[in-house]
Amino acid sequence: MYVAVKGGEKAIKNAHRLLAEKRRGPKEIPELSIAQIKEQLSLSVSRVMAEGSLFDEDLAALAIKQARGDLIEAIFLIRAYRTTLPRLAYSLPIRTDKMTVERRVSATYKDLPGGQILGPTFDYTHRLLDFDLMETDDDTPSEKETPDTQGSQTENDFQASETDMPRVLGGLLNNEGLIQAEKLPENEDDHPVGDLTREPLEFPVDRDQRLQNLARGDEGFILSLGYSTQRGYARNHAFVGEIRLGTVAIEIQPPELGFTIDIGDLEITECETVNQFQGSKTEPPQFTRGYGLVFGQNERKAISMALVDRALRAKEMGEEIVAPAQDEEFVMSHSDNIQATGFVEHIKLPHYVDFQAELGLVRRMREEQQDNHTQTQQAAE
Repeated sequence: MYVAVKGGEKAIKNAHRLLAEKRRGPKEIPELSIAQIKEQLSLSVSRVMAEGSLFDEDLAALAIKQARGDLIEAIFLIRAYRTTLPRLAYSLPIRTDKMTVERRVSATYKDLPGGQILGPTFDYTHRLLDFDLMETDDDTPSEKETPDTQGSQTENDFQASETDMPRVLGGLLNNEGLIQAEKLPENEDDHPVGDLTREPLEFPVDRDQRLQNLARGDEGFILSLGYSTQRGYARNHAFVGEIRLGTVAIEIQPPELGFTIDIGDLEITECETVNQFQGSKTEPPQFTRGYGLVFGQNERKAISMALVDRALRAKEMGEEIVAPAQDEEFVMSHSDNIQATGFVEHIKLPHYVDFQAELGLVRRMREEQQDNHTQTQQAAE
């Protein structure tokens, strides 16, 4: 028994060593730096921060490097590290209406107060491989020496906008009373915001916990659920009222000071969808909202989150629950990629005893079946 344990430990150490060699790759290729990952793979960094529930670009980049690009493994690393951190303070609610906007578009109104800002997006690119990217900047010094400035944009053209940009749904539709007003608790002390990172999930849940769950849920799962609502599994056809990408200030208010302190900025993507609502016994026909907000730049996740958020409001709206995306227990119990990964991947670990027990059971059942078949034949004869 002692020999087997020692042998197992040695094999595991060798597996770790081999993993480190695979991660590094050939030594003649320059090692990937944290700064390169953070700046040039920023969309992967955004996803790891969002689903890892920790906004730290350097740590997210480190996790991606350590995980060899496996984003769910990187999210697992960030989640594990996050549990070791003390909570020093609670921030005040962020003011997304005060966002320094880098990108802001609406699919419902063409002419918006403040204008539409396309920003950095793949939306208008051709999905064709750009083979020029196979060359690094160091390989093409001539392009730096003789840049083509005709029709090009300057760095200032990409600066974020700080102009006043009223919300599409809250401003334009509210003026006509055509969109449902968001109901906030009269006394926030009587209805504190839940915290899924510290409290176990119990059903039924309020919208604040549902949004937390969706914000850190697996992007692919949330995307599939959102897509299912668009295909008719919840009758939830939505329009994108507004998408915003930018930075917001994070503030805390220490009790001993009595005033707020700005402790930094946070890059977020926010999406509000607008859905038609036919009305009920107590509510007139109107539009309703779906809401999504995630760390970093990730519009696909924010839109999907908004679609599923609206679907999960079916009971609140008095709508019939007919689809998986409307079932909060189904959605919230299966959206956590770390929990799902652990449950799926644990079956590749040793289950020798369990399998031997099932193997013996199947053999006994086959023997009993064969005996019954033989007895039936003898009785027939």
